[in-house]
Amino acid sequence: MSEINFHDAQQALGFLQPQLQRIETEVYQTRFPSFDYSRLMFVNTDGGMWDAGSVFYSGSIAGAAQFLSGKGVDMPFAEVAQSQHLRTNHFAGIGYEWSLQELQRAAALGRNLGSEKALAASKVAEAFLYGIAMRGSDEKGITGLINDAQVPAALVAADGTGSARDWASKDADKVARDVNAVLNAPATETKETHRANTLLLPTSRLQAIAGKRIGDGTDSVLKFIKENNAYTLETGQPLTIIGSRELETAGADSAARMIAYDNSREVMQFHLPGPHEFLPAFQKSPMLWEVAGIMNVGGVEIRLPKAVAYRDGL
Repeated sequence: MSEINFHDAQQALGFLQPQLQRIETEVYQTRFPSFDYSRLMFVNTDGGMWDAGSVFYSGSIAGAAQFLSGKGVDMPFAEVAQSQHLRTNHFAGIGYEWSLQELQRAAALGRNLGSEKALAASKVAEAFLYGIAMRGSDEKGITGLINDAQVPAALVAADGTGSARDWASKDADKVARDVNAVLNAPATETKETHRANTLLLPTSRLQAIAGKRIGDGTDSVLKFIKENNAYTLETGQPLTIIGSRELETAGADSAARMIAYDNSREVMQFHLPGPHEFLPAFQKSPMLWEVAGIMNVGGVEIRLPKAVAYRDGL
């Protein structure tokens, strides 16, 4: 293999471009399950990397039908109470770089550049987006799935041992009751127009109810909830139950929180008009090449807060 002159821009790019194409192909085929926010909510990628933001509305409906006479003029009307919100997109980035030494060694040995740096940048980007989706950002003044102030929140019943709320102090029947209470809340609050099809639990509580026995001891609380919840009984569809480390201290006064919601585009969206992508490499110094990685994120939009319910203290 002839020697590559990395001080010649054309030769350097001739070596780097096919290398980076291979690396990016590997990166985009990789999945990071622990940061998979897409299974928790609809990810809206409408727009593009340079969009400034979007407008959305949240609210609820009101009104009641009434009996009328054939000549009645007092027609009742439905109302839609809405609040307008501007969802600003926020530009962010994480990339990687190659030194002259690394490039020279790879070229001399006829080896491909390793994909570890690109994979690391991509994983950091996914962790960043996961944090925005779940918690929002204090810096940008936005909230996420687990801490939106518009969502109705309450404490679980204080009827455990010594009037405690936590599940460790409650028997299996009371734990199951707490779970079904939060699952039923969205249907009650939305007049049965939305039903919770997803339940998020702190990982420690999910593990606890998987081993906690109910009734005659043949079923766990987790199995009982899966088979005996309003959503499954009415639709015949399985309830999605997911454990999340983010909920261990997400509630009021850092208490554990569980969340029940209708996981649909109508209720909740994560705006990601610019998913993480790498830009072409460029030489930024005599001995350093940079590959910038950029993204444009708008955050979580909960359009129908009453189709979501928080319960704390479990």
